Amino acid sequence: MTANAAGLWEIATHVFNLGLAYALALPVGWDREREDRSAGIRTFPLVAIASCGFVLVGIAVLGRESMGQARILEGLITGVGFIGGGAILKEGGKATGTATAASLWATGALGAAVGYGLYDIAVVLSLTTFLTLRCARPMKQAAQGNGGDDD
Repeated sequence: MTANAAGLWEIATHVFNLGLAYALALPVGWDREREDRSAGIRTFPLVAIASCGFVLVGIAVLGRESMGQARILEGLITGVGFIGGGAILKEGGKATGTATAASLWATGALGAAVGYGLYDIAVVLSLTTFLTLRCARPMKQAAQGNGGDDD
């Protein structure tokens, strides 16, 4: 493969990874938007694509095997956790937004997994996050004995 072809292949791979991270986060964002949560259809894909982007940049700058990759993951975990913390509201003795915050964290991990080429992990994160939000809602409402908030 020529240098030019290798460069084009790398660009195509990056675009694919960023697009996949975005697409895998859309169902989670759609669920949160549909439930009128503080973060939704725009936030979740942006968290995923940014997490993927940070990983891709880290690989390009530091190399895939660099110990500096641990710092990138540490920063992502902290940064996405900070964003998620903004979704949690306390009203009296009750906290809401915890499912949205946890979903944001999972979406950040999803984006990082795509960036590292761990597509199986990214797909499982996307599916389990979406299905937990959709399928566990009736169980939570039944446990609470009402149709109240699901966070």
